[in-house]
Order: sequence, then structure tokens, then C-alpha cells
Amino acid sequence: MGKFSGKTAIVTGGGSGIGAEVSRQLAAEGASVVVTDIKLDSAQRIVDEITSTGGTAVAFEQNTAKWEHSEAAVAFAKETYGALHLAVNNAGIGAAPQTIGDYDIAAWDRVRSVDLDGVFYGLKFQLPAMVEAGGGAVVNMASVLGSVGIAKNAAYVTSKHALIGLTKVAALEYTAQGVRTNAVGPGFIDTPLVRSSMSTDELHALEGQHASGRLGTDSEVAALVLFLLSPEASFISGSYHLVDGGYSAH
Repeated sequence: MGKFSGKTAIVTGGGSGIGAEVSRQLAAEGASVVVTDIKLDSAQRIVDEITSTGGTAVAFEQNTAKWEHSEAAVAFAKETYGALHLAVNNAGIGAAPQTIGDYDIAAWDRVRSVDLDGVFYGLKFQLPAMVEAGGGAVVNMASVLGSVGIAKNAAYVTSKHALIGLTKVAALEYTAQGVRTNAVGPGFIDTPLVRSSMSTDELHALEGQHASGRLGTDSEVAALVLFLLSPEASFISGSYHLVDGGYSAH
């Protein structure tokens, strides 16, 4: 019996990276996990991994930029497992670096549609479902860039800052009804994509910007997410928690 036995969770963007690790850890703690991703095959790969080790999970294709997909994902979770208790709004994208004066309007709209609008769409359907289920918890995946800026990333930084505000409003509206909402702000995480996009010197420079002297891992972020979803965090709602190795302490 894990700490989430009898609970159903949705994890968006669960087909890779942090979302995949959150899905694995939730299933390992007994949750029934709906792993959603815009790439159904990626979600299914994680589901196959979870079920092969005795966990309970199912894949669902979801483009979080479409509100209808968020409504459908919640309906699917309820139809499949009977109720919805937990959600991790993890799906997010970035864009090519551009200064504001040169910023491509379509890129601005695309990033905002996933990183901010997509989370709002998720909350719109997740929160009432959790009230109906008798309570629950949500974690919105922000970023260290929800608290600091970085040049040439206006859409991402703006969306993540706004996401913190959205998290606070959700907490004010639903905590008294038994649903807590918090945000997590990962720093720079050690992924194949990060390593492949940088030279050795650039990677060392980035590592040096962290007080820890290294990048983070998916499992370190997932551990914080699971704590915030758990009953151990019962008095935590409407807050934003960094897991950034001291990057923002400068």
C-alpha cells in the first residue's frame, strides 16, 4: 500500500522528462495514473514501463493547448478509474531565443497557449472533479524562470510568471473545498536535450551558475511534486516551491 493507493492522477506531458518520472513515482506509490501527452506513443511507452513493474496506468493523447482535450482527459480519468484526485500540469514548451523587438508573434502565441492557457484549461476541469471526489491536490509545473528573468525568452518567462498567479487564485478559490494547488519551479535539469544543445564549455558555465555546481535531475523534481500532492503537505496551498540548486540565490 503506497501513500497514493486508491487515488487517480493525471500527469500532462507525461511521455518524457519530469512528467514521465512523476508518473513513475506516483504509480510506485499506488496511484492509478493517466499519462497524457501530445505524442500518444510516448505516453504509451511510459505506461508500458509502469504496468510491467506492477503499477496501474493508462495513456491518453492530449494537446493541452485545446480546452476540449483537457475536458476529455478529466472525463477519461473518471470513466476509467471512477474519480480524479490528483493532477500535475506539467506539459510545456519553449521557443527559439529572440529579443522582444524581433519576437515572432506566432511563437509567442504558441508558447502561451501551452504554458499558461493549457494549465488554465486543465484546472478548469480538474478542480471541480476533485471537489466532486471529496478533495485532492494539484501541482502546476512552473520554472525557476517564474521568479527570475532570462534574456530572449519573453514568452516562456512571462507565461511561467503568470502561472504563479494562476496557482494562487486556484488555491484561494478551492482550498476550502478540499483541493490544494501549488507550483513547482525546476531549475535547469540534466537532460539529453540540454546536453546536446550545448558545448562542453557552455554546459560547465551553466552548471557554475548553480550553487550546487551541477544541474538537477528529473527524480529530484518529482520527489518535491509527490510531497506537495501528499497528505504530508496538507497545510501547503497557493505557494511556489523552487528546486533549482541555488540558481536563483544569486
